[in-house]
This record gives sequence, structure tokens and C-alpha cells, in this order.
Amino acid sequence: MIGAVLVGVFGVMGALLRFAVDSWFAHHSSTRSIRTGRGKQKLHWPWATLLVNVAGCFIIGLSHGAAAGLELGPDWQAGLSAGLAGGLTTFSSWTTATVRLIAESRVGAAALNIAVNLVLGFAAAAAGIALTA
Repeated sequence: MIGAVLVGVFGVMGALLRFAVDSWFAHHSSTRSIRTGRGKQKLHWPWATLLVNVAGCFIIGLSHGAAAGLELGPDWQAGLSAGLAGGLTTFSSWTTATVRLIAESRVGAAALNIAVNLVLGFAAAAAGIALTA
């Protein structure tokens, strides 16, 4: 029962944090426009999605490392991993952003988005585990 409550509480926190990051980037990031056959089109880069996904990988790495090295209980590990990191991260936004980049004929940017998310995600998870092991 405690695990479910922790997942719920941390899940709300993660979702609200993701909303805050998305909102901040929506108001502070610059976009440039290009003319296409369909008129003027705004170019974007999914910075907010990259940030929350890498942060989520780090949080999950920390929770797994803490579970082993610091004897963090399974309820708290579930709260941090499934709740906080699960509410924060977004696979669907990452894939949709990549599809949008391809639709903008920015295949190189789409490939870079995939590579950067994977490389930084793995590095963040490894760093989280290393810091707590």
C-alpha cells in the first residue's frame, strides 16, 4: 500500500515538473521560420523533452543504485522510478518530436535527436548508479 501511495505522489510531482519544463521552454526558446511549399513553417528542437528524459534516466539510475548501495526500500525505489521518473519522462513526446523533425525534412536533426537522447540517457543512468553504488 505504501508503494502505491509513493508512486502516486511522486508521479504527480514528476508530471508537474514535466509540465513546468515544457512551459518554460515554450516561453523561452527561440524558433526560426522557413518558407516551404506549405507556407511559412516554424522549426523547433525538442529541448524540453531531451531534458526531462535525461533527468528521468538519472533519477532511475539513482534509485537503482540507492536500492543496492544504500538499501533504499522497494517502496521508495518504486516511488522514485515508476512515480517521479515515470511522470517526468516521455517516450511518446520524444518519438513525436522526431517524426515532426522528419516531416520538416530535417532528417539529420531527427537522427541527432535519437542519438543524443540515447547517449545522454545511458550516460545519465550510469552516472546515477555510479553516484549511489
